[in-house]
Amino acid sequence: MKTEYNKYRDITTGLLFVSGVFGFVSGDFIVSTTLLGAASFISNLDFTQTR
Repeated sequence: MKTEYNKYRDITTGLLFVSGVFGFVSGDFIVSTTLLGAASFISNLDFTQTR
């Protein structure tokens, strides 16, 4: 089950990263900074619960 959560996290991180890069290239620096920050934040989250 842990790999399924990692798959969704990797997909979300990748989409946010690519959107942030495209925002940076187009000159929308505020949105790109927010998207790249969110990608960095989500890549460090652990969605699995350890007991």
